[in-house]
Amino acid sequence: MAAFIEMASAAFIVIGGAFLFVGSVGLAKLPDTMRRLHGPTKATTLGIGSLLIASMLYFLVRHQAVGIHEILITLFLFLTAPVSAQMIAKAHIFRSQELQRTLPLDAGGSGWATLAGQANSPKASAPSAHPVCASNPPRSQSD
Repeated sequence: MAAFIEMASAAFIVIGGAFLFVGSVGLAKLPDTMRRLHGPTKATTLGIGSLLIASMLYFLVRHQAVGIHEILITLFLFLTAPVSAQMIAKAHIFRSQELQRTLPLDAGGSGWATLAGQANSPKASAPSAHPVCASNPPRSQSD
């Protein structure tokens, strides 16, 4: 039974290494920021998850205990990776005027929340690049 668990752990390590490699290559080779987000957030999350499963299996067999560290790392990783990717994507959209012009309108027609704060910023003297934001100025608190 121990040999089977060791082979399963080795398989998870190889699978995790492959995912980490693919994610790293994607981060280095993809052409722009929005495409580069998928490498670290998707593939490397799966790679680290596979390595953590391998570690949990190893310590379960060798020390008859499940490591709380692996569970905490998994929880932290699965909570922070999507949030950091969302923040990087929003910053990229906010900084790129070209990208703002290509965004489709949202379903409600009220504009993108990422771009809504531009009207209140010090650089807001120029009209907004996004047509919905330009046509819908921010409401005052009395409205």
